[in-house]
Amino acid sequence: MGLYHAKEDRYDLMQYRRCGKSGILLPLLSLGLWHNFGDHDDFDNAREILQTAFNNGITHFDLANNYGPPYGSAETNFGKIFQQDFKNYRDELIISTKAGWDMWPGPYGNFGSRKYLIASLDQSLKRMGLDYVDIFYHHRPDPNTPLEETMGALDHIVRQGKALYVGISQYNAEDTAKAAKILKELGTPLLIHQPRYNLMDRWVENGLLDTIEETGVGSIAFSPLEQGILTSKYLHGIPEGSRASRQGSYLDRTQITNEVVQQIKELNEIAISRDQSLAQMAVAWLLKDSRVTSVLVGVSKVSQLKDNLDALKIIEFSTEELNKIDSILNY
Repeated sequence: MGLYHAKEDRYDLMQYRRCGKSGILLPLLSLGLWHNFGDHDDFDNAREILQTAFNNGITHFDLANNYGPPYGSAETNFGKIFQQDFKNYRDELIISTKAGWDMWPGPYGNFGSRKYLIASLDQSLKRMGLDYVDIFYHHRPDPNTPLEETMGALDHIVRQGKALYVGISQYNAEDTAKAAKILKELGTPLLIHQPRYNLMDRWVENGLLDTIEETGVGSIAFSPLEQGILTSKYLHGIPEGSRASRQGSYLDRTQITNEVVQQIKELNEIAISRDQSLAQMAVAWLLKDSRVTSVLVGVSKVSQLKDNLDALKIIEFSTEELNKIDSILNY
């Protein structure tokens, strides 16, 4: 691959939404580097995915300290690609990373202490070769560390200039409201919440979406395709070589029950009637709600990314379609 020059019409190819009550606009699709950017993955393929994303107006790249494998390698590889291709475009990008899950041995490499969050971000910046990230997240709730300590650390990180904005991930509605209140009082507003959300996993509808709306916070949904279940991959059960067929995978083969296969077949029929793939409909379904600022997609090849981008062509749903989807999934 030669010297990278971004496509000049990239911003004409993407729609953007305001993130809560902030000054930030996010692309309807953001690129997550959870999988496919580690040391065991094809570096040139990773680079091509990032270039294609930006060429299509995806300005937001989302990482975490322990993405890989091994831990840290997604940030290191992203840093190499950033230096090669995106250094001149830094001010056009929103780069985020997170800390909250296990990262290094001992009591200070996990959860939500001030010590862990500040040390982790310093390591992340070094791996990526960046002076700052645009968004730094606390990656998961910590039941034992006082929320004041965790939010105080996020505020401190912004004041240090190491992050421009802060976010949280997977917090419930009550703790989200508390976190937003603490941060507001500290003078560093909560920008964004990153929850797991898709057609089959709708926990955010039990209060969280209302809370983020009330507090003026944006949201970005991860796992929009339920780890690949909401694609054509499992329409006939579990194929060899799929994520569900591999031991130690995040997706367990026990999740692909006969009932689930039947549900995705029926959902696929609706998608076909909309002139979409099942994956495209699943992405579009999340964006029907304006409280969802962006959908975070993870892809293993450029063709998957282009397929996801095509989902943005039809994001409206009829009441009849929505009711049918709900009845298939027993909502």
